[in-house]
Amino acid sequence: MPDLFFKRSHKAVMIKRIDKGNIIIWAIIFCCACSFLSCSAKRPPKSVTRTHFTQSSVLQIEPVEEHIEHSVEHALQHPVEDSPEKKLQESDFEEEFKKMFKKMSGKLPHAQIIYGLYEQHSFQPILTPRFLPGNQLQDLLDYLHNSAGHGLDTALFSPGTISAWQIRYQDRDPDATLENFRTITGLELAVAASLVKYSNALQFGFVNPFKIYKSYTIPTLAPDSSSILRIFEVENLKGFLEAIQPTDKGYQAMQKMLTTLITLSDDPQSDTVRALTVNLERLRWKNKPAEPKYVSVNIANFTLDVIENERSILHMKVCVGEPGDMETPQLGSMIHSVQVNPVWNIPQSIARNEIAKRAAEDPHYLANSNINVYRKGKLVGNPAEIDWTTADLGEYSFQQQPGKENALGKIKFLFNNESSVYLHDTPVQKAFKLAVRAVSHGCVRVEKPLDLAFALFGKGEKYNLIKKAMESGRPQARYISLPEHIPIRLYYYTAWADKDQKMVRFCNDVYGLDEALYNAVQPFK
Repeated sequence: MPDLFFKRSHKAVMIKRIDKGNIIIWAIIFCCACSFLSCSAKRPPKSVTRTHFTQSSVLQIEPVEEHIEHSVEHALQHPVEDSPEKKLQESDFEEEFKKMFKKMSGKLPHAQIIYGLYEQHSFQPILTPRFLPGNQLQDLLDYLHNSAGHGLDTALFSPGTISAWQIRYQDRDPDATLENFRTITGLELAVAASLVKYSNALQFGFVNPFKIYKSYTIPTLAPDSSSILRIFEVENLKGFLEAIQPTDKGYQAMQKMLTTLITLSDDPQSDTVRALTVNLERLRWKNKPAEPKYVSVNIANFTLDVIENERSILHMKVCVGEPGDMETPQLGSMIHSVQVNPVWNIPQSIARNEIAKRAAEDPHYLANSNINVYRKGKLVGNPAEIDWTTADLGEYSFQQQPGKENALGKIKFLFNNESSVYLHDTPVQKAFKLAVRAVSHGCVRVEKPLDLAFALFGKGEKYNLIKKAMESGRPQARYISLPEHIPIRLYYYTAWADKDQKMVRFCNDVYGLDEALYNAVQPFK
């Protein structure tokens, strides 16, 4: 009798030749093991290349060869007519897989993509035949149990579910062919769910920031079908798990500090632990520009850095929006130009709440502030004659002309965004001496505007033109475009590693954005 092979995850698994009895007994054993793998001429030859799970082939996933031999010995002692599952067809196993998938689909991220993959593999396990040998699943469990060091709740990845299915698999009844298939399917899908969740969390973040924050518009990558399917191609599980660990030195410094605090602290939910937890998650979001040079603003810390090749080449203080309706949004865009000696088209909300009130108190306020007033689009000759306590402000618009009184200072840096936010100079420098610099209407005031212009434009004619125009005694508004657009990111970090990646720094959660994120990554705390 020739050796018999079953296909298992594209690898042949051999059941050893067994010289027991005559050819009739062998035929009975063969039918008992897998009726749908019969040597009947009716079966197309291609069936030999497919994975089939019967009592014997399910047991092939067990890494210990003696169990394979035992299953055959057991079949010798139990004739096929005694088996209650002798008439099982391949379709029975496919239906059981579909049922189990439907039952567990709520715990499977990207369930539709994963279902399509299993459909291509005739609804048969992919991961467990690969990872059960060599006890690779223990590597996965070890990483899952250590996920707290990343600020992630271990329960998010359900390591206990994998362990429960493993125990059930080890205690299976060798006679229960269909039940064995259910068990291996349950283990397969539990491993798939945990591995996909963990891989996504480490590489893209566990939380979708667009669902947490209404004022978040930073371009951020998310897992797609190709990144999901690559997980099911992994051969060396430990190597893959090691490869997806974040390598950023700042991240690792914060991770080390969090691990130490979790191990030694009596308060696992201290403010420091919570801050590290949420900011590690923010660092996992794939929202950094691909370009080597970009402008980065940390809203929470009121600072701006120009980053080039992963190091800061310019650092300065900034002022950001006041908490509440004037908060500076988290956004990403491209700086495309500057306006030197800018004109300020005053927003209607500011005109109503501030400008009109000051004009009502002081008839000369508008003229002294170099603010032009327009009524239904036409310039008003003498706005001091208007009674601003009764005027219909919906008919008026206000525009502050270039000059030393202009609220935007001598330059503003422009980038497209839905919030009409930009970086700009300011004539009020005392705000930069404040510890808490959340004082603007939403735009970002920069401490060193000319230095920023130089960092963006570099030496040359355009920078010289900007410098000369800013120093002019007769300011006129003028747009100057950047030779190459430069990315800008307005982030929100309340914890980060310093430039040497050795010390972790913290700041206050000025907008109160940490709590919602913490609850999302630690939902069971």
